[in-house]
Amino acid sequence: MRTVIGIDVGGSTTKIVGMRKGSDGTLTLIEPQFVRATDAVTSVYGAFGKFTMQNGIGLSDIDQVLMTGVGASFIDKPIYSLPCKKVSEFTSVALGGLYLSELDEAVVVSMGTGTAFVHAYRGNKKTEIEYLGGTGVGGGTLLGLSKKMIGVDTVEHIEKLCEEGDLDNVDLRIKDISGDNAFQINEEFTASNFGKLSDMANKNDIALGITNMVAETIAMLGVFAARNYKTRNVVLTGNLTSIEPITRVFGKLEDSFNIKFIVPRNSQYATVIGAALCDSIEY
Repeated sequence: MRTVIGIDVGGSTTKIVGMRKGSDGTLTLIEPQFVRATDAVTSVYGAFGKFTMQNGIGLSDIDQVLMTGVGASFIDKPIYSLPCKKVSEFTSVALGGLYLSELDEAVVVSMGTGTAFVHAYRGNKKTEIEYLGGTGVGGGTLLGLSKKMIGVDTVEHIEKLCEEGDLDNVDLRIKDISGDNAFQINEEFTASNFGKLSDMANKNDIALGITNMVAETIAMLGVFAARNYKTRNVVLTGNLTSIEPITRVFGKLEDSFNIKFIVPRNSQYATVIGAALCDSIEY
């Protein structure tokens, strides 16, 4: 079987995946990996070498390398003389989201440093993809505010702090401003992020407040996008899907807005998987 390699190049983190193509057109995913390095070129070659060695893939087995991500522009020569092609990051997000969720239509959300929204629809002959826009609220927001406000800038530490956090010391909720039981909005919903920040709020409370604000912002934009296309399915992808306090917020909002937030297996690798699929799917 022939193999297509997909690479998603970040500034210092590179993700890589393989797709084996059978003679009957079936695709088999080779488990994705990632590596960290000080620059894009180093991370690409490090990821490529590690991935091919661990999976027993020879250069002669590879048809081509498909690259996406902000760091792909730094790779302007073939990798080990292999054919390389740059593909759209938004196309990769869409194809990866549908592939992992096994859906024919969804709003796919890519949650990285910032957040992008794409609508994807798999028709009879091709997949229709539309980039909807994005927000600067994402992982960069989470880490930047946490570093400035509580002196913590690692995801592991933020998650640990959130375990003991209390949003009642940070956020203004509907129940704080209305005693009307007939009010049409769930009383636990946020009226204002950080709108009730108490002098007694500790690091745990603030960490949870920041995490909650990032997740709610992304979730509501996903709700608006899904309603616009009259679909219930919102597929969540990207590194933020691995943070439990983030995904917990999406789960709390599902029923109230009649939206299904889906975090598929390998959701962190959706974009690189989609890049590898660009060779096999018409769009």
